[in-house]
Amino acid sequence: MNRRNVLRAQVAAGAAAALGGTAGVAVAAEPGSTRAPAGPAGPLRVHVVMYEGVEELDFAAPYEVFSAARFFTDRQVDVRYVSASGPGPVRAAYGTRVEVEHAWSPRTADVLLVPGGGYARRDSPGVWAEIRSGVLPAGLAAAVRPGLTVSAVCTGTMLLAAAGLTTERPCTTHHKARPDLEKQGGLLKNARVVDDGDLVTAGGITSGLDLALWLVRRELGAEAATGVEAMLEYEARGTVWTPPAAGRR
Repeated sequence: MNRRNVLRAQVAAGAAAALGGTAGVAVAAEPGSTRAPAGPAGPLRVHVVMYEGVEELDFAAPYEVFSAARFFTDRQVDVRYVSASGPGPVRAAYGTRVEVEHAWSPRTADVLLVPGGGYARRDSPGVWAEIRSGVLPAGLAAAVRPGLTVSAVCTGTMLLAAAGLTTERPCTTHHKARPDLEKQGGLLKNARVVDDGDLVTAGGITSGLDLALWLVRRELGAEAATGVEAMLEYEARGTVWTPPAAGRR
Protein backbone atom coordinates (compact mmCIF):
# COMPACT_ATOMS: atom_id res chain seq x y z
CA MET A 1 0.00 0.00 0.00
CA ASN A 2 1.49 3.38 -0.96
CA ARG A 3 1.96 6.32 1.40
CA ARG A 4 -1.21 8.10 0.25
CA ASN A 5 -3.37 5.10 1.04
CA VAL A 6 -1.66 4.66 4.40
CA LEU A 7 -2.52 8.26 5.28
CA ARG A 8 -6.08 7.84 4.04
CA ALA A 9 -6.48 4.69 6.08
CA GLN A 10 -5.31 6.57 9.16
CA VAL A 11 -7.79 9.36 8.48
CA ALA A 12 -10.54 6.79 7.91
CA ALA A 13 -9.73 5.09 11.20
CA GLY A 14 -9.93 8.44 12.94
CA ALA A 15 -13.29 9.14 11.33
CA ALA A 16 -14.57 5.75 12.45
CA ALA A 17 -13.43 6.45 16.01
CA ALA A 18 -15.19 9.81 15.91
CA LEU A 19 -18.37 7.98 14.93
CA GLY A 20 -18.11 5.71 17.95
CA GLY A 21 -16.23 2.92 16.20
CA THR A 22 -19.30 1.86 14.23
CA ALA A 23 -18.00 2.40 10.72
CA GLY A 24 -16.28 -0.95 10.31
CA VAL A 25 -13.16 0.33 8.57
CA ALA A 26 -11.63 -2.00 6.02
CA VAL A 27 -8.53 -0.91 4.13
CA ALA A 28 -8.97 -1.81 0.49
CA ALA A 29 -6.30 -3.48 -1.58
CA GLU A 30 -4.33 -1.61 -4.17
CA PRO A 31 -5.80 -1.33 -7.70
CA GLY A 32 -5.29 -4.56 -9.58
CA SER A 33 -5.30 -6.66 -6.42
CA THR A 34 -6.91 -10.10 -6.57
CA ARG A 35 -8.33 -9.79 -3.07
CA ALA A 36 -11.72 -11.51 -2.96
CA PRO A 37 -14.80 -9.63 -1.73
CA ALA A 38 -15.44 -10.05 2.00
CA GLY A 39 -19.00 -11.35 1.98
CA PRO A 40 -21.64 -12.49 -0.48
CA ALA A 41 -21.65 -9.30 -2.58
CA GLY A 42 -19.14 -8.76 -5.32
CA PRO A 43 -17.29 -5.48 -5.74
CA LEU A 44 -19.20 -2.26 -6.31
CA ARG A 45 -17.97 -1.22 -9.77
CA VAL A 46 -18.33 2.49 -10.56
CA HIS A 47 -17.45 3.85 -13.99
CA VAL A 48 -17.13 7.64 -14.25
CA VAL A 49 -17.62 8.73 -17.86
CA MET A 50 -15.07 11.18 -19.26
CA TYR A 51 -15.09 13.34 -22.39
CA GLU A 52 -13.49 16.54 -23.67
CA GLY A 53 -14.75 19.59 -21.77
CA VAL A 54 -16.12 17.69 -18.78
CA GLU A 55 -16.42 19.80 -15.61
CA GLU A 56 -13.66 19.07 -13.09
CA LEU A 57 -15.79 19.06 -9.93
CA ASP A 58 -18.52 17.03 -11.64
CA PHE A 59 -16.22 14.04 -12.05
CA ALA A 60 -13.64 14.54 -9.29
CA ALA A 61 -16.07 14.89 -6.38
CA PRO A 62 -17.98 11.63 -7.02
CA TYR A 63 -14.71 9.84 -7.78
CA GLU A 64 -13.34 10.89 -4.39
CA VAL A 65 -16.51 9.90 -2.52
CA PHE A 66 -16.68 6.42 -4.04
CA SER A 67 -12.95 5.89 -3.62
CA ALA A 68 -13.07 6.92 0.04
CA ALA A 69 -16.03 4.62 0.65
CA ARG A 70 -13.79 1.57 0.42
CA PHE A 71 -12.37 2.44 3.85
CA PHE A 72 -15.78 2.04 5.46
CA THR A 73 -17.04 -1.22 4.02
CA ASP A 74 -15.95 -4.84 3.75
CA ARG A 75 -17.11 -4.81 0.14
CA GLN A 76 -14.57 -3.98 -2.53
CA VAL A 77 -15.14 -0.73 -4.39
CA ASP A 78 -13.64 -0.35 -7.86
CA VAL A 79 -13.80 3.19 -9.27
CA ARG A 80 -12.44 4.02 -12.70
CA TYR A 81 -12.59 6.61 -15.44
CA VAL A 82 -13.89 5.40 -18.81
CA SER A 83 -14.53 7.06 -22.16
CA ALA A 84 -16.79 6.10 -25.05
CA SER A 85 -13.93 7.01 -27.37
CA GLY A 86 -11.58 4.61 -25.62
CA PRO A 87 -8.48 5.04 -23.43
CA GLY A 88 -6.41 8.19 -23.78
CA PRO A 89 -6.05 11.74 -22.46
CA VAL A 90 -9.07 13.93 -21.79
CA ARG A 91 -8.86 17.69 -21.22
CA ALA A 92 -11.47 18.97 -18.79
CA ALA A 93 -13.27 22.33 -18.80
CA TYR A 94 -10.56 24.26 -16.93
CA GLY A 95 -7.65 22.55 -18.62
CA THR A 96 -7.05 19.63 -16.28
CA ARG A 97 -5.61 16.72 -18.21
CA VAL A 98 -6.80 13.27 -17.15
CA GLU A 99 -5.41 10.03 -18.54
CA VAL A 100 -8.28 7.59 -19.05
CA GLU A 101 -6.81 4.11 -18.76
CA HIS A 102 -9.89 1.93 -19.10
CA ALA A 103 -11.98 1.01 -22.12
CA TRP A 104 -15.72 1.64 -22.36
CA SER A 105 -17.29 -1.39 -20.71
CA PRO A 106 -20.70 -0.65 -19.16
CA ARG A 107 -21.54 -4.35 -18.97
CA THR A 108 -18.89 -4.67 -16.25
CA ALA A 109 -20.25 -1.71 -14.21
CA ASP A 110 -22.81 -1.48 -11.44
CA VAL A 111 -22.96 2.31 -11.55
CA LEU A 112 -22.34 4.43 -14.63
CA LEU A 113 -21.87 8.07 -13.64
CA VAL A 114 -22.04 10.83 -16.27
CA PRO A 115 -20.68 14.27 -15.31
CA GLY A 116 -21.70 17.47 -17.06
CA GLY A 117 -19.64 20.28 -18.52
CA GLY A 118 -19.64 23.03 -21.11
CA TYR A 119 -23.41 23.29 -21.51
CA ALA A 120 -23.27 27.11 -21.66
CA ARG A 121 -20.59 27.02 -24.38
CA ARG A 122 -22.17 25.44 -27.43
CA ASP A 123 -19.12 25.98 -29.64
CA SER A 124 -16.65 24.45 -27.18
CA PRO A 125 -15.92 20.90 -26.04
CA GLY A 126 -18.50 19.60 -23.59
CA VAL A 127 -22.04 18.27 -23.46
CA TRP A 128 -23.24 19.94 -26.66
CA ALA A 129 -20.27 18.66 -28.65
CA GLU A 130 -20.91 15.14 -27.34
CA ILE A 131 -24.59 15.39 -28.26
CA ARG A 132 -23.70 16.54 -31.78
CA SER A 133 -21.20 13.72 -32.15
CA GLY A 134 -23.75 11.15 -31.04
CA VAL A 135 -21.13 8.61 -29.93
CA LEU A 136 -21.60 8.99 -26.18
CA PRO A 137 -25.43 9.21 -26.26
CA ALA A 138 -25.52 6.06 -28.40
CA GLY A 139 -23.19 4.31 -25.97
CA LEU A 140 -25.34 5.33 -23.02
CA ALA A 141 -28.53 4.16 -24.72
CA ALA A 142 -26.96 0.78 -25.47
CA ALA A 143 -25.58 0.43 -21.94
CA VAL A 144 -28.95 0.06 -20.21
CA ARG A 145 -29.50 -3.39 -18.70
CA PRO A 146 -30.87 -4.96 -15.52
CA GLY A 147 -28.49 -4.42 -12.62
CA LEU A 148 -26.96 -1.19 -13.93
CA THR A 149 -27.67 2.16 -12.31
CA VAL A 150 -27.17 5.05 -14.73
CA SER A 151 -26.53 8.32 -12.92
CA ALA A 152 -25.65 11.87 -13.89
CA VAL A 153 -24.39 15.06 -12.29
CA CYS A 154 -25.46 18.51 -13.44
CA THR A 155 -25.77 18.76 -17.24
CA GLY A 156 -24.63 15.19 -17.57
CA THR A 157 -28.37 14.55 -17.35
CA MET A 158 -28.70 16.23 -20.75
CA LEU A 159 -26.50 13.51 -22.21
CA LEU A 160 -28.88 10.97 -20.73
CA ALA A 161 -31.76 12.93 -22.27
CA ALA A 162 -30.04 12.81 -25.65
CA ALA A 163 -29.82 9.04 -25.19
CA GLY A 164 -33.56 8.87 -24.49
CA LEU A 165 -33.05 7.71 -20.91
CA THR A 166 -34.94 10.49 -19.11
CA THR A 167 -38.14 10.48 -21.16
CA GLU A 168 -41.12 10.24 -18.79
CA ARG A 169 -38.70 9.60 -15.92
CA PRO A 170 -38.28 11.69 -12.75
CA CYS A 171 -34.97 13.54 -13.00
CA THR A 172 -33.12 16.80 -12.42
CA THR A 173 -30.17 18.81 -13.74
CA HIS A 174 -28.43 22.18 -13.41
CA HIS A 175 -31.01 24.94 -12.92
CA LYS A 176 -30.15 26.60 -16.26
CA ALA A 177 -30.76 23.37 -18.17
CA ARG A 178 -34.05 22.45 -16.49
CA PRO A 179 -36.27 23.97 -19.22
CA ASP A 180 -34.40 21.94 -21.86
CA LEU A 181 -34.76 18.77 -19.80
CA GLU A 182 -38.52 19.26 -19.55
CA LYS A 183 -38.79 19.99 -23.29
CA GLN A 184 -37.08 16.66 -23.95
CA GLY A 185 -39.62 14.76 -21.88
CA GLY A 186 -37.99 14.55 -18.48
CA LEU A 187 -40.25 14.74 -15.42
CA LEU A 188 -38.40 17.46 -13.54
CA LYS A 189 -38.30 17.14 -9.75
CA ASN A 190 -37.28 19.99 -7.48
CA ALA A 191 -34.71 18.04 -5.47
CA ARG A 192 -30.95 17.99 -5.19
CA VAL A 193 -30.83 14.27 -5.98
CA VAL A 194 -33.56 12.30 -7.75
CA ASP A 195 -33.49 8.52 -7.30
CA ASP A 196 -35.79 6.66 -9.68
CA GLY A 197 -34.21 3.27 -9.15
CA ASP A 198 -31.91 2.56 -12.06
CA LEU A 199 -31.82 6.27 -12.98
CA VAL A 200 -30.30 8.67 -10.44
CA THR A 201 -29.65 12.32 -11.29
CA ALA A 202 -28.41 15.38 -9.42
CA GLY A 203 -28.56 19.15 -9.81
CA GLY A 204 -25.70 21.57 -10.40
CA ILE A 205 -21.98 20.91 -10.03
CA THR A 206 -21.47 20.47 -6.24
CA SER A 207 -24.45 18.12 -6.02
CA GLY A 208 -22.15 15.41 -7.34
CA LEU A 209 -20.99 15.03 -3.74
CA ASP A 210 -24.55 14.42 -2.63
CA LEU A 211 -25.36 12.03 -5.47
CA ALA A 212 -22.29 9.94 -4.71
CA LEU A 213 -22.95 9.96 -0.96
CA TRP A 214 -26.53 8.87 -1.60
CA LEU A 215 -25.42 6.01 -3.82
CA VAL A 216 -22.81 4.99 -1.24
CA ARG A 217 -25.57 4.91 1.36
CA ARG A 218 -27.90 2.99 -0.97
CA GLU A 219 -25.34 0.43 -2.10
CA LEU A 220 -22.98 0.15 0.89
CA GLY A 221 -25.07 1.30 3.83
CA ALA A 222 -25.50 4.33 6.06
CA GLU A 223 -22.37 3.60 8.08
CA ALA A 224 -20.23 3.83 4.96
CA ALA A 225 -21.88 7.11 3.93
CA THR A 226 -21.47 8.73 7.34
CA GLY A 227 -17.89 7.50 7.49
CA VAL A 228 -17.11 9.20 4.18
CA GLU A 229 -18.83 12.38 5.35
CA ALA A 230 -16.65 12.47 8.47
CA MET A 231 -13.49 11.77 6.46
CA LEU A 232 -14.22 14.50 3.89
CA GLU A 233 -15.66 16.90 6.50
CA TYR A 234 -18.76 17.33 4.35
CA GLU A 235 -22.37 16.68 5.30
CA ALA A 236 -24.82 15.67 2.58
CA ARG A 237 -27.27 18.46 1.88
CA GLY A 238 -30.58 18.87 0.14
CA THR A 239 -33.49 16.55 -0.44
CA VAL A 240 -33.27 13.15 -2.12
CA TRP A 241 -36.46 12.49 -4.09
CA THR A 242 -37.61 8.89 -4.32
CA PRO A 243 -40.86 7.49 -5.73
CA PRO A 244 -43.67 7.42 -3.14
CA ALA A 245 -43.97 3.64 -3.43
CA ALA A 246 -40.31 3.21 -2.56
CA GLY A 247 -40.83 4.43 0.99
CA ARG A 248 -37.93 5.29 3.19
CA ARG A 249 -34.54 3.79 2.47
